[in-house]
Parts: sequence; structure tokens; C-alpha cells
Amino acid sequence: MIHVFEYHDKHYVYDTGSGALHECDEKTARYLNGEVQSFSDGEIKEILTDVEALKAQGLLGGEETTARPIKSGEIKALCLHICHDCNLRCKYCFADEGAYHNVREMMSLDTAKAAIDFLLKNSGNRKVLEVDFFGGEPLMNLGVVKETVYYAKAEAAKLGKRFLFTTTTNGLLLDDDTIAFLNEEMENVVLSLDGRKEVHDAVRRTVSGKGSFDAVIDRIKKFVRARGDKHYYVRGTFTAKNLDFSQDVLFLADNGFDSLSMEPVVTDIPELQIKEEHLPQIEREYERLCDEYLRREERGEGFNFFHFNIDLEGGPCLQKRVSACGAGNEYFSVVPNGDVYPCHQFAGDRKWRMGNVKEGKIDADLRKLFAESCLFTREKCGDCFAKFICSGGCNANNYHYNGDINVPYETTCAMMKKRIECAMHILAERKSRQAECDREN
Repeated sequence: MIHVFEYHDKHYVYDTGSGALHECDEKTARYLNGEVQSFSDGEIKEILTDVEALKAQGLLGGEETTARPIKSGEIKALCLHICHDCNLRCKYCFADEGAYHNVREMMSLDTAKAAIDFLLKNSGNRKVLEVDFFGGEPLMNLGVVKETVYYAKAEAAKLGKRFLFTTTTNGLLLDDDTIAFLNEEMENVVLSLDGRKEVHDAVRRTVSGKGSFDAVIDRIKKFVRARGDKHYYVRGTFTAKNLDFSQDVLFLADNGFDSLSMEPVVTDIPELQIKEEHLPQIEREYERLCDEYLRREERGEGFNFFHFNIDLEGGPCLQKRVSACGAGNEYFSVVPNGDVYPCHQFAGDRKWRMGNVKEGKIDADLRKLFAESCLFTREKCGDCFAKFICSGGCNANNYHYNGDINVPYETTCAMMKKRIECAMHILAERKSRQAECDREN
């Protein structure tokens, strides 16, 4: 399959079989789109010469894989819901403001240790394991986070394994000691900040109902300054109330944050929910962001935006692209009482309870459902150019919007396709700039 698209005055051809991206002229783009009536025989011959040369090199019209992925029975990662409570009351929170439609509670150290033991026991030959401390607000249970890290490192060392830890925080509890601990022990830290003060405060409020921007912005800045060259993301959420979200991304970049993500909201609240009618504006917004992203990069003021990061040459292997998400098979979520769910977005829905770490067993039927789920069980993905990049979307989103983990949510698909086209344009512009530099030198 080939995908022909235009970005401003540039024309591109993406070949899903080979993963190759080509810039072409307008005539070639029109021809590949089936618009052949207005071309002379000579023009068609000239176009075909270039097209056939690319085909001969395996860079156009490549055969797509149809091989089902072989998924391991090893578990590689856990998301520990270390705290089912929060010191914020964000309007759009999919986790019911931290309570997950249940009681507010903290994970005990005994349960956290049982989760670590469960992961180590079921990790097979994997040498590197991952644990994400999640909430609610995980820093409300910082003592258990610390003791869990120390326990996990000690137990892993006995087996010749090691852990990579991450955590997600809203920043309210970032003091000097906590910053030092996170910077010492966490491979990655995700900090929640939605952008401009008025945007952030409209949805991310404290328990007393006040906006939280002023309470967190300086703490997050301090953390990032202390973080050095270690991984972090400042992650925002955009809703129907801030469809001009490129302004929030740029606001964050202007405030010194150079590793950013801005995600569409997942909610059923009508005034916040992203709907099909919003897509044209969202697509224009991705283009505005893409254009400014390139301008800043050229000036030496670039930043990392998660959704513009794709690698068509050295990225994930084809097996990984086809496998899609590892939730429910090699990755699980553990809530405070030790119950196991496919991922954090399924947590609390008893239909998806898969077991308990203290019992050490996983529901075989549910695990089989997720193990068999892959790009090829998502029938709607068959004719989509983005399938080997997107891998069929998020299981939880698919289920929550369509009632089936294998039926992608089309509104999310549309946003994904647009930002992938923007990311491809960025790749092409970078190559063009590099080629120009090489000629000049």
C-alpha cells in the first residue's frame, strides 16, 4: 500500500511495505493517486521510470507482512497504583479523580513487595524489568514508593536482573528531598501540566476548588532544572475547551521545558470531549505546531515533542509494530489491594480483573484475548497507511468507545494520522536541510 499526501506545497509518498518515505513532484503524486487522464504518454513514461526504479530497490510497492506476531509468556512491566487518591480534582480524570470509582486507599508495602515478587517470578529470561508508580498522585504514598524501589533493586540483583522505574506526578509534592530521590532512582518522570495558566486552572483544580497552576509551575521548573540530562516529559492534556493546544505546547517550551507531550482528553464529559466536529481545527493545529517546531529547530531552539517522534529507519522492529500494545499479556496494572488489570485504564472495572499478585495467578482466558490481539485482529486497520506506526490504537480507548479492544476509535485514528503526516514532513525537512549542508561543505 502507498499513501500519497500533501503538506503545504510538498508532496510525499509513504510505502507501508518498506516503510520508505519519498518526496515527489505534483505530477507523480497525482499519478500515484490515480489521476492519469490529463497526462501525456511522455509524462507517464517519465513518471514510471522513477516509480519502477524505486520498486526495483524495494522502496515502493513493497509487500506487507501478514505474519502474526509470536508473543512471549514473560511479563516485563507493571504499573503499580501506589495510591488511589489525589490532591487534585481534575475535571477530565479518567480515574475518577484518583479513586477509580472505588474507595480512596494507599497500596501497602506488603502488596507492593508481592507485586515485585510476582513480576520477578514471571519475567522469564528478561534481564531488564520496568515498574511505573502511578495513581492518583503516587507521591502521596512516597514512603512505600521508596521502600518498593529499594526492595525491587535488592531482589533483582539476586537474580542478575535490574529495574527501570518511572513515576507520574502532578508536582504538588515536589520538595527538595523528593526531587533528589526521583532524580536518583527514576529512569523517567512524567509531570502533568496542561499549558497556559487559564487552560490548566480551568480543569486541574485542588481539593478546595482552586486552580493549581501557581502551586505547581515553580516546583516543576525546579525539578526539570535539577533533572539534568535524565529523561522526563511534561505532559499536558487538551480538551474541547483548548483546541488551540499548539499554544499550550509552545507556552511550555517557552518556559524551559524541552521534552513535551500533549494528549487528547479521554472523557465522556460533553463539554470537554473531543468529537468528530473538532477534527478540522485539531488538524490545523497540528500543522501550526509542526511549522513552528521546524522553525525553532532551525534556529537552534528546538524541543522534543512526543507525537512528532517517529523513526522509519531504525525504530521498533516489524514484530513489535504488528504486536501492538503489550497490555494484558506482558504488561499489567496492579491496584492497591493487589488485583491485576490489563492496564491502568481498565483498573477498577471488575469485568477486566485478571487475578491478584498475592495469589500469583492470571486469568488465562483474558490473557489469551490480549495475547492474540494484534494489528491483524483490528479489521478496520487493514487499509490504513498508519497501521505499522500506530499498531491499531489503544486497547482501552477502543473498548471504552466501541466496546471491543479490536475496534479502533475513529476520532483518535484521525488525529493519529494527521500527526504522523506532520512527523513525516519533519523527517523530510530534516533530510533536506542535511543534504543542503553536505553540499555546502
